[in-house]
Amino acid sequence: MAEHYDHEVTQEEQGTRLDVLVSSIGIPDVSRSAAVRLIESGRVLLNKRPATKKRLVLAGDLVHIEVPLRSALPESHVEPNFAIPLDIRYEDEHLIVLSKQAGLVVHPAKGHYDDTLVNALVAHCGLNHLAEVQGEDRPGIVHRLDRDTSGLMLAAKTDAAAARLQDGIRTREIDRRYLTLVQGIIAPNTGLIDAPLARDPKDRQRIAVVESFSAKQAITTFQVLERFEAGRRDDGYTLVECHLYTGRTHQIRVHMAYTGHNVVGDPLYGRAANSKARNREMAEKTELGLDRQFLHSYRLSFEHPMTGEQLTFQDALPEDLQEVLDSIQERSEGRTEVGESILGSI
Repeated sequence: MAEHYDHEVTQEEQGTRLDVLVSSIGIPDVSRSAAVRLIESGRVLLNKRPATKKRLVLAGDLVHIEVPLRSALPESHVEPNFAIPLDIRYEDEHLIVLSKQAGLVVHPAKGHYDDTLVNALVAHCGLNHLAEVQGEDRPGIVHRLDRDTSGLMLAAKTDAAAARLQDGIRTREIDRRYLTLVQGIIAPNTGLIDAPLARDPKDRQRIAVVESFSAKQAITTFQVLERFEAGRRDDGYTLVECHLYTGRTHQIRVHMAYTGHNVVGDPLYGRAANSKARNREMAEKTELGLDRQFLHSYRLSFEHPMTGEQLTFQDALPEDLQEVLDSIQERSEGRTEVGESILGSI
């Protein structure tokens, strides 16, 4: 048994994705993720034919939706975890800006079911007050940081805010900048890395620069902030600001390794990757006393998706990364002009 709903697309709704439309017309218990499941199971017809969730509707299109009685739509099993602290820098009814601590996985995955940022967000907001654009197992998530990357992140409370923020990331209107310490001396003060990324065909756990149809465009620019002269056991270090124009998995880590300047402490693409020490247990204290990569999301600037207000946030280096810089400070060759400006402001 099922309930049936018919809807004619209005002029105002033209250009909307089918899954967004189905979730927005007021059918009880049909959230964004539930709409996706209905579409994928063939229970949504567009002009009497099945369609994909990404299909853009036109004014006058007829949408028929079949919803099983008692819904048969499984509820999310994301459990709240009240023990995980959240360092919230801004919050309103639409979104949250927070600083993620290193070591925290963003969303549930194999081996991490109730100890992630998502579990903490559910505890803080409640499951029904987080966006589902990324799926019911990733409520609130707009973008992600690697487990051992720290710093500023966005979370969304509504699907409308999440969709607009994701559009802002795709169109490069959201400005995301990172601080990273890399191996070796980078001679030019600025640079651009435009190299496509895909899963490494020889190791599916890694991302690599790959020239293939499966590779996605990836663009990173960088500015040198400070250089540190070579020591007896290293070739020196360079502190850089990286600016993401795309948001691929491990993008900064892979791009910097591609240039020959691996991110310090990176167990997957840094010096530890040249040994058999690929995991945290085997690669403790990889370099300069670090047990994670030196990568921190320090600046986030964007237009509020609902109010249009321009918002900018900066986040100082956490203690472990600052201690690394302090330990090599006597080897500094001086900050660049940009370095003086940026490091003096956070």
